[in-house]
Amino acid sequence: MKRFYNILLTALVVLSTAAFASIDAKPLKKVVWPFEGVFGTFDRQAAQRGAQVYFQVCSACHGLSHLYYRNLKDIGFSEAEIKQIASEKTVIDGPDDLGDMFERPASISDFFVGPYPNEEASRAANNGAHPVDLSLIVKARHDGANYVYSLLTGYQYPPEGFHLMPGLYYNSYFEGHQIAMPAPLTDDIVEYMDGTPATISQMAHDVTIFLQWAAEPEMEHRKSMGLKVLLFLVIFTLVFYIAKRKIWRGIE
Repeated sequence: MKRFYNILLTALVVLSTAAFASIDAKPLKKVVWPFEGVFGTFDRQAAQRGAQVYFQVCSACHGLSHLYYRNLKDIGFSEAEIKQIASEKTVIDGPDDLGDMFERPASISDFFVGPYPNEEASRAANNGAHPVDLSLIVKARHDGANYVYSLLTGYQYPPEGFHLMPGLYYNSYFEGHQIAMPAPLTDDIVEYMDGTPATISQMAHDVTIFLQWAAEPEMEHRKSMGLKVLLFLVIFTLVFYIAKRKIWRGIE
């Protein structure tokens, strides 16, 4: 009887743990992205809107250190627009003729300027948390695009009885549900240049597309080249198959 009781108790513990885990591990939202699949491409209008969200909201804490400003041409920004975006940032350059370093406005040939000079400064400004660089965030997370979108749209009030640590925020898609980053998006926090309504879901969608492009700016070229190579191999195989049949036709 005691053995049966222990088995029953163990089963109840396992079931309750599994149930808790299923609640804690909320599935990510699934979005149909234009860049998915063999023929996927970037929606340039959405990527430009996403860039606007990044520059006006995300760049206050997060860098994009792997990109040059000139890369923005790939998603449709004009050179004048890129110069204007870059000139709003300051970089340390030099040395000059006297051997001194000096400040100047960023140019299109510069890397994206980060919000902090170093990690220590970023931690000091964010209660010890270090905002991650977003250059490869979509590639660094499993199901990255859906993860970023779900995270940005997953902020809500904690459920009754949930103990939220001081200085943290509840997000239903973050592991443990407690995240140091406050909700970055609110409706109309950005005024889109093309007039698109700036809802939270729209901004999350657009900035996710922008970050996907930032992680793989060569994606369209890579897919195009891959399709050309596959087409060449198919034709090459057919030509050699026909040549082989012709050469060996008279040989028994």
